[in-house]
Amino acid sequence: MIEALKSDEIVNKVGGRFKLTALIQKRMFELMDGARALVERDNMTDLEVVIQEILQNKIAIDYEQSGLKKPQ
Repeated sequence: MIEALKSDEIVNKVGGRFKLTALIQKRMFELMDGARALVERDNMTDLEVVIQEILQNKIAIDYEQSGLKKPQ
């Protein structure tokens, strides 16, 4: 299991587990469709790449466009 998913840091960063899951799923589809990774892959799986992109603030939820409430 990816260690970053064990802590609440990444969950709180995006505003909850559901939002985190949706963000991961959307980005995974993008990577599978050929999008380039925004971090160095270094033999990481697509899931590990997505987690690193979130932790490094390379991807996030666009709260204004989505109409979702921004986390505190």
